[in-house]
Amino acid sequence: MNIVQEKLQTINNSALSELSLVSDSRSLEEIEIRYLGRKAELNDLLKSIKDLPVEERSTTGQMANVLRNELADKIEELRANLELKIDLSGLDVTAPGVIHEAGHLHLTTQAIREITEIFKRIGFYRMRYPEIDWDWYAFTALNFPLDHPARDDWETFFIDPEDTTNKLGRRVFTPHTSSGQVREMQARKPPIRMINISKTARRQLDISHTINFHQFEGMMIDKNITISHLKGVIEYYTKEFFGKDTITRIRPYDFRFTEPSFEVDIACRNCNGKGCRLCKEGWLELGGAGMIHPNVLKNGGLDPDIYSGFAFGFGVERNGIMKSGINIDDLRLLYQNDVRFLEQL
Repeated sequence: MNIVQEKLQTINNSALSELSLVSDSRSLEEIEIRYLGRKAELNDLLKSIKDLPVEERSTTGQMANVLRNELADKIEELRANLELKIDLSGLDVTAPGVIHEAGHLHLTTQAIREITEIFKRIGFYRMRYPEIDWDWYAFTALNFPLDHPARDDWETFFIDPEDTTNKLGRRVFTPHTSSGQVREMQARKPPIRMINISKTARRQLDISHTINFHQFEGMMIDKNITISHLKGVIEYYTKEFFGKDTITRIRPYDFRFTEPSFEVDIACRNCNGKGCRLCKEGWLELGGAGMIHPNVLKNGGLDPDIYSGFAFGFGVERNGIMKSGINIDDLRLLYQNDVRFLEQL
């Protein structure tokens, strides 16, 4: 054994002796730096191998590699053991446990998922159309005249200035999910059973309206679809979402894209139909509905003499706050980001 090999063996024995006494990660790191770091004596010895006689270089180099690898493996083994070691000296097993806070979905998200599942059970498929759309899909294709109040800048959020050269008109933050009706007709031939859930925006903010909100649009098109089908679907939905004891009504109304048209009301569950700051007179509007206007069917590429259909658009948030036990009498609370309120949902 030459002098380099003797020194290698001495370094290895010294390192193993120190490692046997290690009890924490800091001491282990110091030993690793001292014996395997860039300035370690072991590295100097490896550099001196070139000065040995040729016949001794190979065996000495092999020995150095073996000892270095053994040392590195031992350090890694000790490091793994120290990471697994748990200090129980300060543990009081009689102390009460800490219950960590559990998050939950926002009321709006819960409502969207439940609505989707309810309509899935009767064959409606879920779609989602652009939140920024063209005037043509939002209004013109839905039978809105050019001078209709809904197309006023104080009612709808238009993005572009007036542009008479664009056949689709201006871009708009879609004011209703009804803008997906004609898109769906263009994309798919009847029978159609669509539920379209998306964000919408209007210039209204009060106790029962928010500027940005969610709607779900139901549309069914086939041969021989009648108002009876519409009433049946609405009755099914309200019983499933609100409960079997739910009382609803439909009132004649005027929507440009349906004829005949109705508004769907629910007996306010916040005050049990007695009248409150939310509903005023015991009834709260859920949304609009009706039989799809023949002009809308034509704009969607369908023959109104062959096909008929119904559509309805309900507010997700407004439906969500009418569920039993919610007791929210101001729709704006949902989007004020008050943690005290959100933790109750």
